[in-house]
Amino acid sequence: MTSSSKTILNNKKARHEYSIVEEFEAGLVLKGTEVKSLRENRGSLIGAFCRFFQNELFVYGMNIPEYLQGNIYNHDPIRDRKLLLHKREIKKLQSQVEQKGLTLIPLSLYFKRGYAKVKIGLVKGKKLYDKREDIKKRTLDREINRSLKKNF
Repeated sequence: MTSSSKTILNNKKARHEYSIVEEFEAGLVLKGTEVKSLRENRGSLIGAFCRFFQNELFVYGMNIPEYLQGNIYNHDPIRDRKLLLHKREIKKLQSQVEQKGLTLIPLSLYFKRGYAKVKIGLVKGKKLYDKREDIKKRTLDREINRSLKKNF
């Protein structure tokens, strides 16, 4: 991301639950009230996932609450939203998901030069022992940093 991008939503659970193989940036098809709601930093990526439908990529389960001043033009908060990628990227992702048993999840949502973008990750699920190893590593790193700070 460049300095002109503003992060709106982060999927914090994604890095704990999955190991990220590769990341992609995709555009997002939104309605006007959805954009206004996102500009108020409202929304959630928890439980969201991506799926292919007729050679197009959609994100399911992403919650963007209704815009408060939206009246009759408001949107459905949990609707399927189309992701915009090049055809070759979609084919590459589709083949990797089918062959390797990987999945696609949204990692973050941000505005870049006025356009809503989603960072999607090609991920593989972690086992329980992998999560425990990550927690152990994180606590060891914290202890090392604390001891280094005390010595200086």
